Amino acid sequence: MIERVEFDVDGVRLVGDLRVPVTAGPHPALVLTGPFTGTRDQVTGLYAARLAEAGYVTLAFDHRNWGESGGMPRCHEDPQGKLHDLRAAVSLLRSRPEVDGGRIGAVGICLGAGYALRFAAFDPRVKVFAGIAGAYNNPYGMRAGMSPGGYQDALASFTEVLERQDRGGEVAYLPAVAAEGEAAMPGDEPFAYYGTERGGSAHWRNEVTRASIRELITVDNMTGADFLSPKPGLIVHGVVDRFCSPEGAEEAYKRMDGPKKIVWLDARLHIDLYDTEPYVTRAVEATAAFLGEHL
Repeated sequence: MIERVEFDVDGVRLVGDLRVPVTAGPHPALVLTGPFTGTRDQVTGLYAARLAEAGYVTLAFDHRNWGESGGMPRCHEDPQGKLHDLRAAVSLLRSRPEVDGGRIGAVGICLGAGYALRFAAFDPRVKVFAGIAGAYNNPYGMRAGMSPGGYQDALASFTEVLERQDRGGEVAYLPAVAAEGEAAMPGDEPFAYYGTERGGSAHWRNEVTRASIRELITVDNMTGADFLSPKPGLIVHGVVDRFCSPEGAEEAYKRMDGPKKIVWLDARLHIDLYDTEPYVTRAVEATAAFLGEHL
């Protein structure tokens, strides 16, 4: 059963889909958060539906500034705001009679895995974390990948944009995906999902604020791995991933104290874990097994 729900946080109205198993409850529940620019009817909704079939109440929702949810500027990445959204989503779950409020987990896919990890580490109501094809952003890793000088140059490149916006200028945007040319996620692989009917959604827009890129290279979600214990943590990742590195997944796993588990899938593309079989089924099965043991 799917119910459209709306809830408020920081004066912003968020919209989500609550899925409830047909069997009698109360059930353990999962809050889900997904890829950069994604909306709840894409990757997050697919995993929410599959995990609901496994016996969990699931909540997939549009974060502030994205999809059907409110918030300004539109299509802007707000790391702290996303953590507030997750907090309010768990509060909603705990208010529902179908939910066992003592058994709630956080599941993230792609960029959402980093947010789910950081959120789970610091919210006592969340008892378990699972990340699928995760991006565990941290500024140390970003700086190492760019070189110290390159990192400072990247930060400096946003100065003009942000100053203009601070002075009342229009918000600067760039495409979210493009097969060729400038985009937040350039190249054929992101375009193959978001730029075609494969990831089609009436609520997704092919744009993102330029300032969002600054948020992505400065946010530290990896720190959640250091503080997750004694909560259990699961990482599911493809052995080849050009967009969310296997090395990042390995680092997050190593920094968690446990109980913990890492599952490697033979996927060769990041978006294989978005909607392609048998990878989605294997990811769902690994997640459901881990949750069944710990939640």
